[in-house]
Amino acid sequence: MPDTPVQVAVIVGSTRDGRFGPTVASWFVEHAAQRGDIAIDVVDLARTPLPAHITHRPDPAEAQALQAVSPRLAAADAFVVVTPEYNHSFPAPVKNAIDWHHSQWHAKPVGFVSYGGVSGGLRAVEHLRQVFAELHAVTVRDTVSFHGAVDKFDADGRPIDPMTTTAADKLLDQLLWWADALRSARAERPYVA
Repeated sequence: MPDTPVQVAVIVGSTRDGRFGPTVASWFVEHAAQRGDIAIDVVDLARTPLPAHITHRPDPAEAQALQAVSPRLAAADAFVVVTPEYNHSFPAPVKNAIDWHHSQWHAKPVGFVSYGGVSGGLRAVEHLRQVFAELHAVTVRDTVSFHGAVDKFDADGRPIDPMTTTAADKLLDQLLWWADALRSARAERPYVA
């Protein structure tokens, strides 16, 4: 266990009206918070919307919107992206949040909690792996995935399948291993992209 808790930014990627993402994210955050080796910051892209058009020199309104997200991503040692699958991929607000940032992702691990229909969001995850590789981030192998997600949670917002917690623990164990290793490496020698 690391001496200092690993700072994990949990990014809630859906911004649609009536979205199911907060249910999935709330369960995951509550489960992860039971560990003593993690500190969580929830970055809900619906509550902290970023400008839709990326510019090299943000205007004052864009800079203000970025100020609500950018320092939080920079402070994170690791990330968990909670994403639905839309049309065989991830939602545009997730890509927008990724593209507004660059160095914040470098040499940090990224885990995924996905949900959707038949594929459970796994096609979105596979696309995100390619994007994060380009940003010098390390994606962890194991994911938590909910196929037919709405039917996989009870009325209290908890997963019905007890194996879900096992999957979440495996994801967290891998994420924290990489986060601790990469945090130590960055402290010893800053990462150069």
